[in-house]
Amino acid sequence: MMSVTSVTVGIDVAKAHVDVCVLGAKSSAQRFDNDAEGHSALAAALQPLDVGLVVMEATGGYEAALACALQATGLPVAVINPRQARDFAKSMGRLAKTDAVDARTLAELAAVLLRRDDLQRFLRPLADERQQWLAALVTRRRQLLTMLHSERQRLQITPKKLHASIEAIEAAIKAQLDEIEEQMVTHVREHFGELDTLLQSAAGVGPVASATMIAELPELGRLNRREIAALVGVAPMANDSGGSKGRRRVQGGRFEIRRVLYMATLTATRYNPAIKAFYERLKAAGKLPKVALVACMRKLLTTLNAMVRTAKPWDKSLHCA
Repeated sequence: MMSVTSVTVGIDVAKAHVDVCVLGAKSSAQRFDNDAEGHSALAAALQPLDVGLVVMEATGGYEAALACALQATGLPVAVINPRQARDFAKSMGRLAKTDAVDARTLAELAAVLLRRDDLQRFLRPLADERQQWLAALVTRRRQLLTMLHSERQRLQITPKKLHASIEAIEAAIKAQLDEIEEQMVTHVREHFGELDTLLQSAAGVGPVASATMIAELPELGRLNRREIAALVGVAPMANDSGGSKGRRRVQGGRFEIRRVLYMATLTATRYNPAIKAFYERLKAAGKLPKVALVACMRKLLTTLNAMVRTAKPWDKSLHCA
C-alpha cells in the first residue's frame, strides 16, 4: 500500500482542455490544453512532485490520450466511472459542479484510494497502440450494430414507399460491418494470436467475445477471481442491515464486457460441458434461470482469468462443475 502522505492529483477532462488540482504539494490549480503539447506540459509539471496517484473520469474517449501520456512517464493513473466521482462528491456534501470543483473532488478521491489495499485494481494497465486500435475497431463495430438495429426498427413504422431508402442504408451498414469485422479478426490474429487462441479454447467464447475482452479488459489475468468478477459487474453484492438480509444483486462494472460475456455464456450453457452441468445443477437447486446464468457468467469469467494468468488453455479435466 502506498504512503497516505503521497501527492494526489485530480484531473477534470473536457474536449478542449483539462483542469488539474494537486493536493499535498505547493501547486495551484492549473488548466492545460487537451492535446499532445498540453499533455507533455502537464506530465512535465507533475513529474517532480512525487505523485502517488492521478485520478480522472472516463469521458467517452477524451481522457484516453492523456491517461496514456501520463502513464508513459511512470505516473500511476486511475480512470474511474463518473458516477463514482459524483457519488463521492455528494457524500462529502459537495453539490456544486464546476471544472475546478470536480478536479479537487477527484484529487480528494485519489487520496482515499491511496489508503486502500486493493488500489491496484483501479490502475488500468497502459494500452499500447495495437490495443488502442483494437479497442477502436470493437467500438466501431458496436456503433454499426446500433445503427443497423435502429434502421431495422424504423422499417416497421415507415411507409412502404420509403423502404428502399432504409434497405439501402442497411446494405451500406452491413458492408461496413463486414469490413470492420475482417479488420478486427486480422488485427487480433496478427498481434494477439496466442491470447486469442487461449480464450477461444473455452467453448462459448468466439472471435467477437475474445476481441472485446482483449481490447476492453486488459486486467484479465492480472487480478484474482473476486476482483475480476467485481470489475466486470458479475459479483453479487451484499444488501444487509442489522437483522435484515437483503437479496444479493450484481451491479456496476463494465457493461460492454458483461454483454459479450452474457452471449458467450448462453452458448456455453449448451456446448461447454462444465458450464452446462453447472447451469443445470443450479436450476435443479431451485435457482431462477437468470440467476443461474449470471452465476455461470461469473464462473466462465473467473476461469478465463485463471487461464490467462497461467497461460494454459481450457482443459475439461480441470473445469468440473
